[in-house]
This record gives sequence, structure tokens and C-alpha cells, in this order.
Amino acid sequence: MKKIILADDHSFIRMGLMQLLKDEYPTVEITEVNDGDKLVAEVTKKDFDLVISDLEMPGKSGLEALQFIKQVKPKIPVLILSIYTDDIYALRVLKAGASGYLNKNAAPYELIHAIERIKLGRKYITADIAEKLLLLPDDNKQPHELLSNREFEIFKLLAKGKTITYIAETLFLGVTTVSTYRNRIMSKLNLHTNSELTRYAIQHHIISDIDFLSM
Repeated sequence: MKKIILADDHSFIRMGLMQLLKDEYPTVEITEVNDGDKLVAEVTKKDFDLVISDLEMPGKSGLEALQFIKQVKPKIPVLILSIYTDDIYALRVLKAGASGYLNKNAAPYELIHAIERIKLGRKYITADIAEKLLLLPDDNKQPHELLSNREFEIFKLLAKGKTITYIAETLFLGVTTVSTYRNRIMSKLNLHTNSELTRYAIQHHIISDIDFLSM
């Protein structure tokens, strides 16, 4: 492994991760970017042996960047980092082509463990996620697990109190398109108002009370 690209919009997190990586892999060249658009641009024009990306960033999210990377350079392994627990996003990113999903609250050595597994061509997943991948049928899924990736991103933004106009501008979509997504989300979750949607997201630990209050 010679080149790694690290994407995270928080500089202090990048600094910590870079120090950890340099301690373990002193000869590796590390490129850092602070948003999803720059990540996609760098991966498109340069070759890397590993992508380590935060899930939530300005511009393209980690999930959107992952999907794009897998289209243009499908062989590059991607490790997604997130503050969210495994059961919320891990299945989504793995099905989208990620080589692993790691919670940011994990011990530092878990990052190295994940990278070593990925270097061997394996997936890095927890035992709980492995069980879900093997055993969980679609008819036992929670309603929000049946949302598409785009629907899920919009659902989360709506739950945080973001307006349709804000979401349209952020995701480069038309207002009418976002409204259509909102109606589809409400139908799939059997909800009727944004306040119900927010309560659902909090109850299922998709967002926290702090996420909503800080918006």
C-alpha cells in the first residue's frame, strides 16, 4: 500500500487519523481532502490504493462519493468512517461497494485492523453486521431500511429540520424533485408531517435530539 486518500471535513479528525496512519505506515503517501467533491475529483485523476472517507461531508456525502468512485474506479477499496452505529449505515455502504465500515468511536487499533483486512482483499465488518447480511430477510426490515440511498439522505435532512429549498440547493436538485422525494418518504414510512418524521428519526437513533436542536 503506497497511497491513501483521507476525506473528512473536520481538520482535527484528519490530523488524528493521519498521525495514526503515519505511525503504522511511515512510507505511505497520504492525501487529505475536506469534502466529497474534492474526494471524487482526486480519485478521478489520480491512483490510490485505499480511500478512507467520512460519511457526512459538504458537497457529495461519503455515500454519494462511494457510489461515484465505484463507477469510475471499481477496484479501489473504500473504508467508510461514521459517527453512526453499524445498524444505521453499514449495510447501505457495504451494498454500495465499500470494503468496510468503522464507527468513529472505535478504538484506534480497529482502524489498523480494518485496513489490514482490506489489504488482504477482505471486508471489514462487525459480527452483528455479518449476521444481518446473512440472516436478515427484507420482510423483517425497518421501514427506513427500505428507502433508497437518496431517499435516506433527504429523509435525514428533513428530520433535522432542513427546508425543501435548502435540501434542493445542497443536493443540486430541483425543489419539485425534493418535494416528490418527501412525498415518497412519507408514504414509505407511513408518516404525514415533518414533526412525525423527526420523532421517527430520533426514536430509531438515525438522528439525536442534539442534531435537531442544533439545526
